[in-house]
Amino acid sequence: MLSLGGTGIGRGIAIGRALVLDAPQNEVPQFQIDTKRVDDEVLRFNRAIAAVRQELRHLQSNLPATAPPETSAFIDVHLLMLDDPLISKEPGESIRRDKINAEWALNNHANTLAAFFDNISDPYLRTKKDDVAQVVGRVMDVLTQRPERSPNLSGLGHALTDRIIVARDLSPADAVMLRHRSMAAFVTSLGGPISHTAILARSLGIPAVVGLHGVIDTIQDQDELIVDAATGTVLVAPDERLLKQFQRLQARQHDERQALAKIGEKRAATLDDQEITLLANIELPEDLNALKGSGAAGVGLYRTEFLFMNRTEPPEEEEQYQAYRQIIQAVNGPVTVRTLDLGADKQVDGGRDEPKAAMTPALGLRAIRLCLSEPSLFKPQLRAILRAAVHGDVQMMIPMLSSLPELEQSLSLIREVCTELEREGAAFNPNVPIGGMIEVPAAAIAADLFAQKLDFLSIGTNDLIQYTLAIDRVDDSVNYLYDPLHPSVLRLVRNIIQAGDQANIPVSMCGEMAGDPVFTRLLMGLGLRQFSMEPSQLLEIRQQIRNTRLSAVPEWIDRILACTDTAALHELVDQLNAQECV
Repeated sequence: MLSLGGTGIGRGIAIGRALVLDAPQNEVPQFQIDTKRVDDEVLRFNRAIAAVRQELRHLQSNLPATAPPETSAFIDVHLLMLDDPLISKEPGESIRRDKINAEWALNNHANTLAAFFDNISDPYLRTKKDDVAQVVGRVMDVLTQRPERSPNLSGLGHALTDRIIVARDLSPADAVMLRHRSMAAFVTSLGGPISHTAILARSLGIPAVVGLHGVIDTIQDQDELIVDAATGTVLVAPDERLLKQFQRLQARQHDERQALAKIGEKRAATLDDQEITLLANIELPEDLNALKGSGAAGVGLYRTEFLFMNRTEPPEEEEQYQAYRQIIQAVNGPVTVRTLDLGADKQVDGGRDEPKAAMTPALGLRAIRLCLSEPSLFKPQLRAILRAAVHGDVQMMIPMLSSLPELEQSLSLIREVCTELEREGAAFNPNVPIGGMIEVPAAAIAADLFAQKLDFLSIGTNDLIQYTLAIDRVDDSVNYLYDPLHPSVLRLVRNIIQAGDQANIPVSMCGEMAGDPVFTRLLMGLGLRQFSMEPSQLLEIRQQIRNTRLSAVPEWIDRILACTDTAALHELVDQLNAQECV
């Protein structure tokens, strides 16, 4: 028996036979072309782009009825990336200028675009590099006339019952199609916990392990596998004892999922009637479909970055206004709009002719730092948000605050924009609540000072944890150090919540920690009453809330916060969660 470890997605267990889809990746051909062939080579490239665009649109229009609503949005992201000039236009210019073949030209510009995403500090947005690779891979497959590196679904037959897909990577559309054919689970060499495919796997309830490097060289077709998504473990050729053990666990999980599907419309309240607000994180208008049936009370984090990406110029104020208005009017509840969170290691116009490479992009001129340094970029967004706020219940959230002068400058700029809009006679809401994302340790330590000047706080755990522990959570070489239960992290979270309570302002959490049921009871015990997460995670969190008697949790919190041994601390949290109804 062989045990392999990667990053688990979800908490399901799958047992079945391996179906290995990927062949070894071919080298990208590189050669010079004759001047007479340049036009033909550009035409060949343009036809490949058109073919992939048609393929993606065909996938989108033929999604199974059972596909989750967000699937179409993920394919839209791939279509947007396909339209990025670095993929669809500039390779053609390179072919003409440098007299090189289309594959070489595409590969060069795709690497530049991948570097663009590498330099984004937001871990969620940075994983969109995987989407770039999937889109470019499709174009490259057409150019080289080879079978897709992602699975050629037409050749797999209809039913894949009890088959566990082993692949280098899967796109969101491929994952849906394979699930429609009863795929039991998937294991990939690439990918991370917050990639689009991972998010979709959670939504579909597909057990998966990603980031398991070299897996397609280790597992062979027909190998018997157990995939344990909760631990990120893949067992190859398990013995009879292990098979029976995991079959029992699998049956128990099936019963739990059936019960979970029935609580979407029930209150998010503890057994002792403490109401908890559950909100959703979104980034595209298409994500709104995923809110249906999720029980979300509103949107706790609307990421606005995708409006600014895959284009040569930033969006005008009117375009932003229309996009925000569409979201606000469609949501039955409050919408928290986060202002732009991109880094200036690449400019909004791409900075692609002469990109500036920051040594540590996550610590560079990004988020509110970038916006304050470029008011011509920030003010149109502020104007658009304030104008759109007349259409519903809107809050504005400023990311990556680290100092009070930074906050004062932001608030001053917002007041300046309000004055301008009033002078122009424009319809806008001057009373939009302003909050801050507390994701920098300096802000977490001084949360009481920020709370005195803001209307709400939101804890961004993804960045807060990686900054506090000085590790990059998407770097395979150090992400084992990423620990939400590190004593320093727990003390910072408690400090932020207490600061909000003392200032009598709400505190929410919109990082990944908020959507993990392992931490739900712990966070409620620390005083958190607002959770915001991906829509697919809401039902499981709701169930954990409804199974908790909050008055019994504080004694556990005291023991957890007093614990200094990492293993013992994790064991305490496990014991807390093991209580049927605390």
